[in-house]
Amino acid sequence: MLYFDHLPLEKEILDALRELKINYVFQPIFYPDGKTIYAREALMRPQDMTVTELIEDYEKKDKLHVLEVATFFGAMQEYQMRGYTERVCMNSFPSEAFTEAEGKVFMDYYGDIDGLTIIEILEYPYTSSRAVTLKKAAAAEKNLQISIDDFGSGINNMDIVDMYKPDIVKIDRMLISYIDKDRFKQEFVKQHVAEFHRRGILVIGEGVERKEELDYLISLGVDLFQGYYLARPT
Repeated sequence: MLYFDHLPLEKEILDALRELKINYVFQPIFYPDGKTIYAREALMRPQDMTVTELIEDYEKKDKLHVLEVATFFGAMQEYQMRGYTERVCMNSFPSEAFTEAEGKVFMDYYGDIDGLTIIEILEYPYTSSRAVTLKKAAAAEKNLQISIDDFGSGINNMDIVDMYKPDIVKIDRMLISYIDKDRFKQEFVKQHVAEFHRRGILVIGEGVERKEELDYLISLGVDLFQGYYLARPT
């Protein structure tokens, strides 16, 4: 379990965080050799419901900001307890951003994170222009990276890429599954890999579950890889 009581956050946020029963696991993101780790993605694991159910419940209660704070503070707490040294990739709602006070507490308690953290923009529930501005400013100030999750599904499309100007784009699992046998997926991914590389954006193949998928993505020039074929979350 994660601990928040020691953090000098607002009482309302602390009270809400105490209600959560969540842990975090991490899934590696690999270079093409399938052995060298580029980053580890923090994944929320609620104890009494699925992640989707938790998000839907908190969205209805207008409390997604609580999950945003819990993700960053909780994931970094677990990351440091495990002694990891690679980049850490943390999921972020496109509608939410830290307050100035929360950002200061995060830096005070978790130290200099320059170049270590990847802010991964989820593909739901909706995008706030204010949150986009704040996250881009924080990334620029602290030399952090921004990643777009699940590209090619939901709301994460080229408009979102243009909006964030990210460092990384993760191609959604639905476009990766059996790509070695699907010409439409092959052409779509090939064209977008070329466009992202033209913009200086790294591309992650997400949800790789077969050797054939990995090999084909490597042949397309995809930069990084994540999925059960390489490693499960632990």
